[in-house]
Amino acid sequence: MALRPGLVKRFLSTSIFTSQSSSAAIASASASASASASASASPPSTTLFVSGLNKRTTSEKLQEAFSKFGEVVHARVVTDRASGYSKGFGFVNYATLEDAEKGMKGMDAQFLDGWVIFAEYARPRTPPGQSAYPETNQHIG
Repeated sequence: MALRPGLVKRFLSTSIFTSQSSSAAIASASASASASASASASPPSTTLFVSGLNKRTTSEKLQEAFSKFGEVVHARVVTDRASGYSKGFGFVNYATLEDAEKGMKGMDAQFLDGWVIFAEYARPRTPPGQSAYPETNQHIG
């Protein structure tokens, strides 16, 4: 599981962990997290994956929040087919890569409807039957 560099640093810098001895731990954890994040980072795309959404956030609110950073072509909160309730994540499509980068940097780790959301480039879908993580797809035998 790849850790996001900002999250590790933010978590370890909370009052529980703050002391002179923990500053070295913060630096090493941040370095290892950024190394693993860069190895598993998705290539730039005009589509952003947004997680951590409030269950009451609508597609319209999502589009409104992200349109501050560029031209949003489409925004969608993913909902459960049976219940109709939000699954807590969604996608935002921008017109250009530059707008998508601004939107990702501007909205990542920000509050939307009282919840902290995370924005990153969307990964392409994997074909059915294939693992999204091929290194874990090893057969014993």
